[in-house]
Amino acid sequence: MEIWIVSVLLIVTFVLLMTEKLPVDLTAIGIVIALIVTRILTPLQAIAGFASPAVITVGAMFLVSKGMIRTGAVGFIGQKVIQYSRGNPRIAMLVVLLIVGIASAFINNTPVVVLFIPIVLSLSCELDFSPSKFLIPVSYASILAGTCTLIGTSTNIIVSDLSAVYGYGVLRMFELSVLGVPIALLGIAFLIFAAPRLMPGLHSPVCELKDSEHRRYLAELSIPRRSPLIGKDPNYAFAQEYPALEVLELIRYSHIYYPDRDHVTIAPDDLLLVKSSANDLVGVLHSKNVELPLSERDVNFETTEKESLILELIIPPQSSLLGERLLESRLKRDPDIHIIAIKRSGLHYTEQKIHDVNLKIGDILLVRCPVIKLERLRGETDFIVVEDVHHEIVHKRKARIAFLIFAGMVASATSGLADIMVCALAAVFFLILTGCLHLRDAYRAMQGNILLLIVGTIALGTALEETGASKFYAEVFLKLFEDFGPLFVLGAVILLTSISTQLLSNNATAILLLPVAISTALGLEVNPKPFIVAVCFGASACFATPIGYQTNLLVYAPGGYRFSDYLKLGIPLNLIVLFMGTLFIPILWPF
Repeated sequence: MEIWIVSVLLIVTFVLLMTEKLPVDLTAIGIVIALIVTRILTPLQAIAGFASPAVITVGAMFLVSKGMIRTGAVGFIGQKVIQYSRGNPRIAMLVVLLIVGIASAFINNTPVVVLFIPIVLSLSCELDFSPSKFLIPVSYASILAGTCTLIGTSTNIIVSDLSAVYGYGVLRMFELSVLGVPIALLGIAFLIFAAPRLMPGLHSPVCELKDSEHRRYLAELSIPRRSPLIGKDPNYAFAQEYPALEVLELIRYSHIYYPDRDHVTIAPDDLLLVKSSANDLVGVLHSKNVELPLSERDVNFETTEKESLILELIIPPQSSLLGERLLESRLKRDPDIHIIAIKRSGLHYTEQKIHDVNLKIGDILLVRCPVIKLERLRGETDFIVVEDVHHEIVHKRKARIAFLIFAGMVASATSGLADIMVCALAAVFFLILTGCLHLRDAYRAMQGNILLLIVGTIALGTALEETGASKFYAEVFLKLFEDFGPLFVLGAVILLTSISTQLLSNNATAILLLPVAISTALGLEVNPKPFIVAVCFGASACFATPIGYQTNLLVYAPGGYRFSDYLKLGIPLNLIVLFMGTLFIPILWPF
């Protein structure tokens, strides 16, 4: 009976985490309560995850990552790329992917991707290439590199801790590197070769934020019902009279079309997101062929001190605005900021339609604000100003201290001088003590929803083990492959874990499937260690969907991607991980 109760809870958890009908942290709390109420676990067992070394270590690594980013220890390198890579987009992107990979192998990859989104967008403006060719690769490079070290991703830390709990020892700092590095290098080589061919070539919306008399403006234009532009291709509608006016997006009934990719003609009441000089914008508005939407009627296209700009702001994972209703947020209450629209996963919500929108990771806000407020926006951590590479690079004088503290943490953990949890906590202590990280920023960087999710799924994993459900699932799983050897079953475990992580978070996938993988190995009477490693690699192979990992979701809107764009590069990368894992894990970690 208990197995069936746990199975129902498992299915409900899968559904809630996939659909996000409830916030993930609320789902996690619900799991704990349900396990206590059904008496599957005692209260102490259910909340044991709060004292888990994995949760404490992951929380500490969030703070270490924040300290490294805030001191500019990573951002300085990114700016050097811009300085030295002009003229060759492919070389520039190879350098960017390698930097993202190296950084993501040692610090949480989400802030690394947050930092490099505006860097890539800025590079696209300077080197004249489409950022949509390389934003997904930046996310994928960070994920690939995360499997190279113990601290590269929180999933590895969790699996290492659970492996010790089950009696199979922890993973060493660089134990996964022997296979993770070759997979990452092969994956990055594939991305450099395939991304320019398979990814869409869409233009970047904003490329000029610097003060200049030649500045080009971002604006929305509406099409009146009797406009002579109706029926024309948006790519060529303005080419003859206004060659400097570029149509970036066409919005129709909340759906976004990209003229560079989608075959669409202009219709009445369409909105056009355009980029143009002030002269051409004034000229086209005087022609009466287009109008400014009501929300933009007072935009001033003159180069005066009090001029307004239309900007795009990306909502990152650490934003305090996440989950808030847009019209109740502090952005809406700011008298200098006017919210025009919100873009999300190919949808465009105008001012009349945003009353019930709750902000999510990767949302892009189209806002109008005075130029004099731009510098203040750049200092915010709740959103990223598109193309603004300076958005969080501060306290650079502390970069050397932060790097030394980080290097000491890695060296201590690698040499066995102290446990990784102790090393991470010590690093956080010294980062705060030396001023590399402020307490206010530390609390905001904690990502409590992720930590609660880990606690909840640890409780569910304990319930699977206590009730014998994981053993039951392993027996069912083994029956599917009873005529095959351990090598084939190992490949099946990687495949199952990889498929699950496209729908769930990689942490939840690892916690839920690790007991099944260990039980499967014991049923085959082989060493469980290869199966533990297989879960590490499989759980991080979240390439095929935008919801598989938050960095994938983060680049969705800035790149103007479709769901299918993730499949083009994601499926080959999943296959690379599957085949290399199946072939080499048994050699490096024998059965």
